[in-house]
This record gives sequence, structure tokens and C-alpha cells, in this order.
Amino acid sequence: MMVKVKKLSSEAVLPHRATEYSAGADLHACIPAAITIAPGETVKIGTGIALETPVGYAAFLYGRSGLGVKHGIAPANCVGVCDSDYRGEVIIGLHNHSQEPFIIQPNDRIAQVVIAPILEVEFQEAEELSDTQRGSGGFGSTGISQKRIGGEPG
Repeated sequence: MMVKVKKLSSEAVLPHRATEYSAGADLHACIPAAITIAPGETVKIGTGIALETPVGYAAFLYGRSGLGVKHGIAPANCVGVCDSDYRGEVIIGLHNHSQEPFIIQPNDRIAQVVIAPILEVEFQEAEELSDTQRGSGGFGSTGISQKRIGGEPG
């Protein structure tokens, strides 16, 4: 599948996969100078690109695991969604969950984009829903109720 990408700046970097089997393609910061994200702050960072995502698909914007795990830097809305009819700049809102300032340099990899199919569905109001074994149980109701921080699997 081909996804057209328009550079909105000559400094922009096209999305690219780091390895042959990477699910996501890296998105780079297209900024003229370094930006510091203070602890607890959210900053919008442009990528300098716009996408033409095919109809029936969406571009999902995910964090990069290294930024999140090592530095506490993650997309402010967890996962961004660019609909197939959006043609504006892809902008990533990054939030600093850490206690330390973090510096984004020009061309740093700041997120990744995954193109995925979207099912067209209609929502129908119903008085009742079918029964299942799980029912309305949620938030750990299926047996995993403790946060596991290592050790042997339970």
C-alpha cells in the first residue's frame, strides 16, 4: 500500500520503518531549535509532514517505547488518530511524565505512525445485550488483579 506524504517543510523527514518488520514508521520532530518539555508539561511538536491516508484506513500515532520507558515522554492523548480525510500537519502532543526536563532536538524521532484498516460500523440502540460468561466484569475481573513487577509468573 502506498501512502502519499507531503513535506510541509524542506527540513521534514519522511516516515520510515527502523527495521524490515517494524509495525510503525518513525516520525521526526520538524523544529528549528531544541524544545524543552518541563516535568508535567505538554508540548505540541510538528513533524513537517501531511499524510494522504487511503479511505478505509486511519493513521494511528503511537509513542516510542524508548522515550516512554526511559524518559517518561509519551503522547498526551495516548494514541493520536489521523482520519483518512485529514490533510493537515501531523502534530504530536508530547507529555513529560517524569520529574526531569527533557529536550527534543530537531529531527529527533518523537513518535511512530501505524496505518490500520477501519471498519465502517453503525451503532444501534438496544434494550438488552446478549449474555456472556464475563458479563460486565472489567478492570481485572478475569483474574489478573495485582500489578506484577517481576519474579515468577503467577
